[in-house]
Amino acid sequence: MRDTFQRELLEIQQEILRMASMTEEAIYNSMQALNTQDIDLAYKVIESDDVIDDLRNEIEDKCITLIATQQPMARDLRIVVTGIKIVTSLERMADHAVDISKIAMCMIGKKAIDPMKKINIMADLAQNMVKEGLDAYMYNDLEKAIEIRKKDDDIDDLYHQVFKDLIDYMKRDQSIISQATYLLFVSRFLERIADHSNNIARNVIYLITGKRKIKENKHIYC
Repeated sequence: MRDTFQRELLEIQQEILRMASMTEEAIYNSMQALNTQDIDLAYKVIESDDVIDDLRNEIEDKCITLIATQQPMARDLRIVVTGIKIVTSLERMADHAVDISKIAMCMIGKKAIDPMKKINIMADLAQNMVKEGLDAYMYNDLEKAIEIRKKDDDIDDLYHQVFKDLIDYMKRDQSIISQATYLLFVSRFLERIADHSNNIARNVIYLITGKRKIKENKHIYC
């Protein structure tokens, strides 16, 4: 039974990696669609969301079946439950990629403004967090999981910088209010993607240590 559990668990982890790869691609393509005003690429991201949703359901069903048939205990059970939580986070990240793609469609014909540079930095950091979070899960890398949580603070700092920059732009030039508002949403979606990566890191830390409580850094922005 132990061999069967390990084999089925490996299959689930491979499916999680496949879903993670699709989610990373969706995030990347959504930002490409926004930067290049590529409406076809935006549609591609939106259409791929159903595939990601279906894959999440399949993985969850396999995890539940594994729990029911193999009755894992202690750390083995934490591995399976962590897998369920990770695919939930990935599915929500993919939803935000769809949100960004829909905004990309609304931005066709609009000229890029300066805060877009920081938004692209946010996107790069968020995508890196997704990748490293899955690496931490697959290789039980506690240090990497902790490092991801620190990077979330960097994303939060950038988000608030972008927010202030865009507000300033709108005060100076009312003609870009619509565009700047769309970008406020984009920056918020990227910040949420980073939060979901942070959730993955938190679950990995629990998986490895069995501890839920982690000291948090509290930021106050005003």
